[in-house]
Amino acid sequence: MLIHPDQLKKLASQVLAIESQAVAQLQSRIDDRFVHACDLMLCCTGRIVVLGMGKSGHIGGKIAATLASTGTPAFFVHPAEASHGDMGMITAQDVVVALSNSGETDEILTLLPLIKRQGVPLIALTGNPDSTLAQTADVHIDVSVLQEACPLGLAPTSSTTATLAMGDALAVALLEARGFTAEDFARSHPGGRLGRRLLLLTDDVMHTGAQIPRSAPDDLLRDALLEMSRKGLGTTVVVDSEDHVLGVFTDGDLRRALDRQVDVHIARVTEVMTARGRTIAPGTLAAEALRMMQEYRINALPVVNSAGKLAGVLNMHDLLRAGVL
Repeated sequence: MLIHPDQLKKLASQVLAIESQAVAQLQSRIDDRFVHACDLMLCCTGRIVVLGMGKSGHIGGKIAATLASTGTPAFFVHPAEASHGDMGMITAQDVVVALSNSGETDEILTLLPLIKRQGVPLIALTGNPDSTLAQTADVHIDVSVLQEACPLGLAPTSSTTATLAMGDALAVALLEARGFTAEDFARSHPGGRLGRRLLLLTDDVMHTGAQIPRSAPDDLLRDALLEMSRKGLGTTVVVDSEDHVLGVFTDGDLRRALDRQVDVHIARVTEVMTARGRTIAPGTLAAEALRMMQEYRINALPVVNSAGKLAGVLNMHDLLRAGVL
């Protein structure tokens, strides 16, 4: 190794210290201009269009994605592509957020007359309040930094971190202003774990129809065991002739029955079932079913409708396969 490990650690610590300082300095810049920027975006009837070149473009893409996933429709447009047709993606109903550390990025400056001609509100995040972009914008937010974390002072490091942090501040402020909820977030992330926890219902994962393990009150315990084995859910639900739930018989009930030396060939399932066991209603979040199973240490749960009739059964493995856990 050409450099001592301790020196590597020192350099890394310096980078984090410099970038932490850059972000901390932004707190004093949360002023009326920040509020004005939020107002423009809250009143936007179109989309937030984020522009940025180079590293600012990468940051712009992330800011647009964060806005879109937290209730503020947004997308990123590459300024160079905008000059060759993509400017048509920006409408008079939109708000433009332009990122440029220098505030003099040629590709963005080329677009300013077109943006102004359309009457599109322009928010600029730059490191130079005196720049052309800052002076042209309806709102300028200062994201300047004292120094880049790059020892050469060349690679965008602290400046991009500061811009990203300010973008997050805007997104979260808008999220709160819109009353955006965890359920709203889940709808934007249906493939993620949070989405599955907040969108998946008992109806989506429960076993229904012929898949439901059912036993009648007068069934022999032996027959109830066979029903459990056939359906493979670790339980059978004891119901009357109209499908009203009377109780459940589970693996745990079987162990307790064997401890009492109950004869499985002559005992009735009602003698060993758990009467008035835990149930859950259709349309309930699957995450709530998981919570109940964990709290009461059970592995299966009958789904019972408002009339007290059996609608389905789900077990822990169903929730695991669905990614709720």
